[in-house]
Amino acid sequence: MKVLIIGGGAGGASCAARLRRLDDKAEITILEKTAETSIASCGLPYYIGGVIADRGNMQVASPALFKNLFNIDIRTGCEATEILPREKLVKTSTGENFSYDKLVLATGAKPFVPPVKGMEKLPCFTLKTLADADKIKEFAAARKPQKAVVAGGGFIGVETAENLRHLGIETTLIEAAGQILPPLDADMVCRLHKEMRRNGIALHLSDGLAEINEGGVVLASGAKISADMAVLALGVRPETALAQQAGIATDARGAILTDEFMQTNLTDIYACGDNAATRHTVYGAYRNIALAGPANRQGRLIADHIAGHAYPYGGTQGTGVAKVFTLTAAFTGANERELQSAGMAYEKMIINAAAHAGYYPGADTLTLKVLYDKNGKILGAQAVGAEGADKRIDVIAAVMRLNGTSRDLRDAELCYAPPYSSAKDPVNLVGMAIENAREGLVVPWFDDDFDGMTVLDVRPPEMYAAGHIEGAINIPGGQIRKRLNELPKDKTILVHCVRGYTSYVVARILMQNGFSRVLSYAGGWLQYQSKREK
Repeated sequence: MKVLIIGGGAGGASCAARLRRLDDKAEITILEKTAETSIASCGLPYYIGGVIADRGNMQVASPALFKNLFNIDIRTGCEATEILPREKLVKTSTGENFSYDKLVLATGAKPFVPPVKGMEKLPCFTLKTLADADKIKEFAAARKPQKAVVAGGGFIGVETAENLRHLGIETTLIEAAGQILPPLDADMVCRLHKEMRRNGIALHLSDGLAEINEGGVVLASGAKISADMAVLALGVRPETALAQQAGIATDARGAILTDEFMQTNLTDIYACGDNAATRHTVYGAYRNIALAGPANRQGRLIADHIAGHAYPYGGTQGTGVAKVFTLTAAFTGANERELQSAGMAYEKMIINAAAHAGYYPGADTLTLKVLYDKNGKILGAQAVGAEGADKRIDVIAAVMRLNGTSRDLRDAELCYAPPYSSAKDPVNLVGMAIENAREGLVVPWFDDDFDGMTVLDVRPPEMYAAGHIEGAINIPGGQIRKRLNELPKDKTILVHCVRGYTSYVVARILMQNGFSRVLSYAGGWLQYQSKREK
């Protein structure tokens, strides 16, 4: 059996290696138009910044390894130029024709570069390949730029901006949307914006790139930013022109449509990775989600299907993580914008909790947000903090994959020792908070509109004096039972504390003492302050 794979990245390489382990007799060939195969693409920004010092570490598996250990023929510098499905033949830029029994399209994605006026007037770079990273490193070393602009606030843009700062380059990041990292909701990125600014990144949000000139860039607002170089990290688009020419079905964005076994509409042709659209596990629509984890799993699944070990792809959940200087941002499932777009009803919960036991040194605040439906089924989650954001989202992602609910978060038995967590892990705490809300024990409040409310600040007086919501009444939590007569029973009372726990306790006291309209501010003062620092 001849298996031809177009593309030597995550999906293609994973497919080839798995297939060889299942079938030692198959004739497996990979066509890769660049000189690179199995490159650690997600590490490219860190290679630029010198965090990854050895270029050799960027090669996950060399062509020699594929040839010697797996007996896989990798043809680098060989671009597929035409697919002839009826003849089961692929033409290439080298003039060779390759026949196949099974064809796997793992062509990935390409950087999106809009037609911006003046791009030739300033050194402009994209970052997709190791060769791209080499160009940026070489330019930085030879030209020693003082100022750089990064256009785009996605993963690559944020990580590249951080690593340019590591090189001592004054860096500005511009983003047409009102926030960085679009998989996160706006109320979760405020800490990240502050962290970037604290580390010297100038942020221009809600303002896109309009023009480039010799001295820098001009934004849509008319603002001018001086720069010696620009990195365009404006997202990627599926690399599927070859597939479309062959009659393979794609969606509106050009991503290849696949079934549960990653098969296309044409017989014996599969697709995987950044060029493929798969079903989203939360809202069901087919989406192109460019993440390395799904690409590897899809490639493996295709190999199993070809070798007779078929199992269906369960969909893409969209789980990811990003480093933003000293903070980590992690997410899984759907965010609020996606649920609203899909017309799905949902509730939400936000908590601020210590990432490990508060009495153990260095306990930093972890912000955790969970979206769920009326039955408590988890629809998405996001976490931001200096410690433990990734592991909490990994736990919730696993619960979601098993169709779990907030009760599963509440009851999860997780690792505990003071340096790592608390006896009630933040995952447990957010599950408990959701269950409290579902049972009507508390009504959480997320907005900053306090019109007509009595805002009750139950923090200690010194915290209140250092800063508080305008018009708030300060009654420390420990005094509340003795001072109930100071509060009106004919108004809605919004209770807030530092993180959200004491306000919940006070809300329970009020609700059991004749106060019928009581709200608890989710996430507490920390969340309120974070949103003030956009």
